[in-house]
Amino acid sequence: MRIQFNTDHNIEGGEGLAAYVDAIEDKALRHVSDHITRVKVHLTDESSNKSTPHDKRCVMEARIEGHQPIAVTEEASTADEAVEGAATKLCQKGRSSHRETAKSGESRK
Repeated sequence: MRIQFNTDHNIEGGEGLAAYVDAIEDKALRHVSDHITRVKVHLTDESSNKSTPHDKRCVMEARIEGHQPIAVTEEASTADEAVEGAATKLCQKGRSSHRETAKSGESRK
C-alpha cells in the first residue's frame, strides 16, 4: 500500500506528521491493506492563519483493487484529530465495502 500525503501551504507537513499519518493509516486499514493499492491524504487549514474550531480538514481516498475509490472527509480543531477522524471513517467505509463484496460473491455461487 502506497500512501501519498499532501498539505496546503498553511500546514507544516514535516516527516513527523507524515510518519504519524502512515501509522494511523496502517492501523485503521490493516484488515484490507492487502487489497489497497494507494491512499491519498490531503490535509488543509481552512481558516489559514486564524484559529477557529474545526478549521483543519483531512480528505482521504483509498483505492482498493476491483472497487471504486472510497473517499471521506473529517474536520477538526487539530490536524491530528482530523487525520484520526478521517482514518476511522475510511476504516468503517472500507469494512462495509469489503463485507458487501463478500456477500455479493456468495450470492453469485
